[in-house]
Amino acid sequence: MTTEIERKFLVNGDRWRSLAEGKLYRQGYLARGKATVRVRIVGDRGYLTIKGKNDGIRRLECEYEIPIEEAQLLLDHLCDGPLIEKYRYQIPIDGYLWEVDEFLGANAGLILAEVELADETDQPTKPDWIAVEVSDDPRYYNANLVQHPWSQWSHESHP
Repeated sequence: MTTEIERKFLVNGDRWRSLAEGKLYRQGYLARGKATVRVRIVGDRGYLTIKGKNDGIRRLECEYEIPIEEAQLLLDHLCDGPLIEKYRYQIPIDGYLWEVDEFLGANAGLILAEVELADETDQPTKPDWIAVEVSDDPRYYNANLVQHPWSQWSHESHP
């Protein structure tokens, strides 16, 4: 089991697009509560991930590669819908990996950037396309976007 330390931000503009090619991610949730259990397909690989509750920007995480056929069956038959579909762009900057997620479907229009840290005190240089931090806003957790898609938020809800 590892500890994930991650900050999340809204993204401005399109300058990030030329920095990487996106990969399609499809994911669904088997459980949300004391722990979140996620199934994900990226390309020709399947993953099962268990995440603990957030403690600030820190949480416990276990991730396992599983056969893609099993991941597809779980997505098709056991995950709450709708699935989260997004393109992820991985952009290395000054020793940090920024992951930009461009959401599709009911969350189309939402673009978030995440950066994983080795320590909560790390202060990575923010690229000019990084906007408001939303790390502490649970509405932006992927597991919550299944039940409350971004397209259904009122305009006053957007920072």
